[in-house]
Amino acid sequence: MKKVTSNNNYPFLQGGGEMGELTRNHDWSQTSIGAPSEWPQSLQTTLGILLHSAFPMFLFWGNDLLCFYNDAFRPSLGTSGKHPALGKPGAEVWAEIWDFIGPLITQVMTTGEPVWFEDQLVPFYRNGQLENIYWTFSYSPAYGDRGDIYGVLVTCAETTRNVNTIKQLQISQRRFQNLVYNASIGILVLDGQDLNVEVVNQAYARLVGRHPDELMGKPLFSVLPETQESVRPVLDRVRATGEPEYVYDYRYSVLKNSGREEGFLNLIYQPFKEQDGSITGVMILCQEVNDQAAIRQQLEESELFSRNVFFNSPVAKVVFVGEQMEVRTINENMLEMLGKDTSIIGLPFQQALPELVSSSLLGQIRQVYATGETAYQPEEKLNLVRSGKPYTGYFNFIYKALRNTAGIIYGIMVTATESTEQVLARQKVEEAEARLRGAIELAELATWSMDVKTGIFTYSERFMKWLGFSEDTKSMDEAYNPLPDEFRQQVADAISAVIQPGSSGRYENEHPIINRQTGQIRLIHAQAQVFYDSAGQPAVLSGTAQDITEQRNIQLALEQQVQERTEELAAMNEELATTNEELAESNALLLRSNENLQQFAYIASHDLQEPLRKVQQFGDLLKTQYLTQLGEGANYLDRMQAAASRMSMLIKDLLTFSRISTQQDTTEAVSLQQVIHTVLTDLELRIQETGAQVTLGPLPTIQGDSSQLEQLFQNLLSNALKFLRPNISPVIRIDCQTIAMAHLPPTIKPTRIAPSYHRINVADNGIGFDDKYIDRIFQVFQRLHTRSEFSGTGVGLAICEKVATNHGGAITASSQPGLGSTFSVFLPISEA
Repeated sequence: MKKVTSNNNYPFLQGGGEMGELTRNHDWSQTSIGAPSEWPQSLQTTLGILLHSAFPMFLFWGNDLLCFYNDAFRPSLGTSGKHPALGKPGAEVWAEIWDFIGPLITQVMTTGEPVWFEDQLVPFYRNGQLENIYWTFSYSPAYGDRGDIYGVLVTCAETTRNVNTIKQLQISQRRFQNLVYNASIGILVLDGQDLNVEVVNQAYARLVGRHPDELMGKPLFSVLPETQESVRPVLDRVRATGEPEYVYDYRYSVLKNSGREEGFLNLIYQPFKEQDGSITGVMILCQEVNDQAAIRQQLEESELFSRNVFFNSPVAKVVFVGEQMEVRTINENMLEMLGKDTSIIGLPFQQALPELVSSSLLGQIRQVYATGETAYQPEEKLNLVRSGKPYTGYFNFIYKALRNTAGIIYGIMVTATESTEQVLARQKVEEAEARLRGAIELAELATWSMDVKTGIFTYSERFMKWLGFSEDTKSMDEAYNPLPDEFRQQVADAISAVIQPGSSGRYENEHPIINRQTGQIRLIHAQAQVFYDSAGQPAVLSGTAQDITEQRNIQLALEQQVQERTEELAAMNEELATTNEELAESNALLLRSNENLQQFAYIASHDLQEPLRKVQQFGDLLKTQYLTQLGEGANYLDRMQAAASRMSMLIKDLLTFSRISTQQDTTEAVSLQQVIHTVLTDLELRIQETGAQVTLGPLPTIQGDSSQLEQLFQNLLSNALKFLRPNISPVIRIDCQTIAMAHLPPTIKPTRIAPSYHRINVADNGIGFDDKYIDRIFQVFQRLHTRSEFSGTGVGLAICEKVATNHGGAITASSQPGLGSTFSVFLPISEA
């Protein structure tokens, strides 16, 4: 038994008269586009507009060009014959004229350019016979969710001009103007170089302490001069770039009758473009967020927290051809974004953009190449010639799959879809209506109205979802049902009062509503204005509603967070007081330990070095006066003096290590360039003996101890001159780079946190060592070679590590046997 999927639960299929009912009841699961639950959002949106439009509209969709149409188009099919054509392939429904319309559909879907005919003779079968009918129609591309052309939208009329349609559109325009005028979000439209106020609603006028009549038709800064300094730069940028700007928690100050008033706003600056592409105006949407901004600022101050939101949406275009995705052409925006020039034209993707091979860009391009899905880029001006006459239009560029005569995709081509208005009088009205509708949608408002005479309420789709209504009209009693009991009478009284004679006609209220289906509770802010008939009697109460539930919840949550954070800080202060006492005691113990260590260092320097010097001096006397008598004992004497010398060197290194371990940090500015020059001067004789070549790059100036830093680089350069490969002249390179903290090697653990660090490298071409000994070489007395091979005490690199630690940094090394070594010192960069 075949299961038929119900199409009655989809909001976009609600209403729409006869064709809406047929569309909902059609078994779409048996078609190539599947059940409505599988339909893309773009098809849902298009059908929502089509079914509710008062203008005849027809849609071809998908690979089979399945047919959709609305009640306004329904009479065009006659009383018998083609109807119902819903859900059937276009070539089947329009077989008698497919030779004419088929190529037009293919042209629109291939090029993305709409076609338009006025008073075109198109005969087809209707009412059982072939009729000659003159049409004014347009075929426009219908886009999928990813910007690909997936169908053709047909708008048509059997007469050149339909006065009633124009009037209806004008009525619709006035209705939207009324909705904007009464919106709770401030709306202001500025036009021309002088920024004259073209549209202003009551919410904006109240915000700046003016009446709409005081603003309408006047230059903005002539009536609000106090806003010029902060607002004009934003308006100039929006008009210059054509990009909208968003400003959150903007602190404003305006002059009202009661004096200067300050607060916080969320602002959207949206450019308006004319048919020739010029930007002639700017629309400003603003909403007061005083409570939220004040609480958010308290939270940010308690957490030392700040947030920057940046928006960047560059327009970039490129064309790729062939399996290797050869760059056929590329525009300036893409070149600027990639940092390339036109030399990449003609190169395969891998050669032209090798750094992006592993990114998602290549995968997306290959997906377009494989499936024909497109990427959309709007608004570009072109000067064309049509029918031998010059024509200027505006086009939306797209990336699309290119096919040869066999239907095989061979590349991706940039094409354009025209957005020029086709019926100027009608489209000017539609453009104004779209602007007003966009403003309402952008502000996420619901709309409603009440017929004063009948008491019938009419709701927008958003309001219906809030209330849990399946129909857009309700009687007065039904309209009050979603209100909680304690608010029902209050709302009814307020509405009754506003429509009484002598009332201001202005309704404004905040109250909860309950969804009748889900039980969800929302808090709404409703506003409306009474409109009167020609006799001066109240006719319609029309307005908007805004869901402020989330705003109230955020306000409560922020207040709770501020309270919790205040309590946490109080507790932390108590803990810190206890911790400070413990730290003071630990510091005193550490100071005593350092004093004892310094006393030991003095004893070691004086009491241990003095006996060794006497051993060396007596050895020299024995060799000078009794060498001939010592015989073979002279060898033992040499070994004794060598051991004493090593012992002296070891004591000196240990003393150095001890002093460095106990020395406090300094804040002296030290030039590492000068430190290295001093060390190279000390090692000049050794450098000449070995024939070493030393290359020194630019080095920074840091805060530290010059003597410790000289000791560090003295040890590193001495090792580079000591551990040499036989018969190979040493080459030593010293350079520096800046590295962010996030990019530090995992093994590096600096003792001071900083945003970035200097990385000073000392690289040589010596004997090297196995990387597995890296942790060992920085320990005291650790050696990788015997004393007979290379002299030393095994303390030098431990001193290097201690100096790096004292300066808030760290040290590491990388090496391979026979391939030299690189020692890297990481030192924090002090903040300015």
